Amino acid sequence: MLVAAGCTLAVGQGLKFVVDRGFSAGDADELDRALFALLAIIAAMSVATYVRFYNVSWIGERVTADLRKRVFDHLLTLSPGFFEVTRTGEVISRLTNDTTMLESVIGSSLSMALRNIVLGIGALILLMLTSLKLTLLVLGGLPVVVLPIILFGRRVRRLSRTSQDRVADTGAYVDEAIHEIRTVQAYAHEPQDRRAYGDRVEAAFGAGVRRIRQRALLIGAVIFLVFVAVGIILWIGGHDVLAGRLSAGQLSAFVFYSVIVASSVGAVSEVAGELQRAAGATERLLEILDTPPEIAAPASPSPLPEPPQGTVALEAVTFAYPSRPGDPALSSLSLKVATGERVALVGPSGAGKTTVFQLLLRFYDPQAGRVLIDGVDVRTADPRAVRGRIAVVPQDPVIFAASVWDNVRYGRPDATDAEVRDACEAAYATEFLARLPQGMDSELGERGVRLSGGQRQRLAIARAVLARRPILLLDEATSALDAESERTVQRCSSRSTG
Repeated sequence: MLVAAGCTLAVGQGLKFVVDRGFSAGDADELDRALFALLAIIAAMSVATYVRFYNVSWIGERVTADLRKRVFDHLLTLSPGFFEVTRTGEVISRLTNDTTMLESVIGSSLSMALRNIVLGIGALILLMLTSLKLTLLVLGGLPVVVLPIILFGRRVRRLSRTSQDRVADTGAYVDEAIHEIRTVQAYAHEPQDRRAYGDRVEAAFGAGVRRIRQRALLIGAVIFLVFVAVGIILWIGGHDVLAGRLSAGQLSAFVFYSVIVASSVGAVSEVAGELQRAAGATERLLEILDTPPEIAAPASPSPLPEPPQGTVALEAVTFAYPSRPGDPALSSLSLKVATGERVALVGPSGAGKTTVFQLLLRFYDPQAGRVLIDGVDVRTADPRAVRGRIAVVPQDPVIFAASVWDNVRYGRPDATDAEVRDACEAAYATEFLARLPQGMDSELGERGVRLSGGQRQRLAIARAVLARRPILLLDEATSALDAESERTVQRCSSRSTG
């Protein structure tokens, strides 16, 4: 960047030599030498510009990639309670749109700002060497140019944050509507969804227009003030040339450097708007990174006993979800399950059956009481170690957009193909898997859309069977199976502890 800026500034000195020693003196040889020197400077400037652009762009891509990984890694540490109060679409918007904006700023805008700052300072120094009187006029006009940058820049930053929030709202709505498209179409809710999404898009458009208006005012004001100042300098400098106080070459160089200063200030003012937008995006990303995980391993976690015992206990547990703090899902519940014992929790919907599983998996911590796995309070243990002893089949089975192999191996990636097939057979899944177009290699689509509800449940059971963990949690896992399949799965589910 420094080499490229130095070459650009050297062009002004070359211009002075061309005018004074070439044109004014009428020396053709001097003119040729000056022009060849200019070509050499321009060639060096081109090479330096290539190196600068490549490296700065690489930095922008690298920073964005690292930031995305860091934000995603942090998201994986946050408990389900965070996502209970934060919309998934908004999180996705921050992870994609905001990081993309930072990539543009770091890889392009920031580089341009630094380059123009260096050029502006260098040109200002050469202005002083050329004509101190004219330079003082330039410096006198700088506060007039800088003031709009400060005033409008603050507004642009505030409006940029608002604009990003409105864009996130549209992303969150799309995420929800597309994922629940069957319900949307089943209830013929398309007109209402179109209207609601349109309202959010218009809100984002309005916020964007307000931001653009302030940024346009900033750029327009700076350009007007800068070039008015250049016109004044030309007028005063021209009179100095006519009076013999300044040579034509010096005035040409001065005008050249004045234009560099003017364009640098204008470019920096334009980039200032981008930097304010980036500041808004950065604030949104830092909100995620600054969110501490509610469920985390203690500094010195208590080890779980080896070999695993597979015991479960709840002692006077009281718990309310973060989104419903005044409505306890469990009140003073005590429960013990011994090794090898099967216990069914029976009750109406909303009685807290699934909540017990959430606490055993330590997705949440109770407000009172203790949850014990193999005799160890889960609060004192590493959550990953606790969850490593539990296989779970949820009521709404989760199937990933991957092959059958990948879905069944999810809880045990090192399992052999034979072990995967045995798990599928234990879950009564081999019959329908054999009918898939590519068998076990078949891609199941997003959320397993290519499978029926019962097929998804059997695949989730196969995953739990393959995991071979000492504690098996079945959250109404056979609710979508036919009677014959349910009996078969119940007979085979005990294999998961083998």
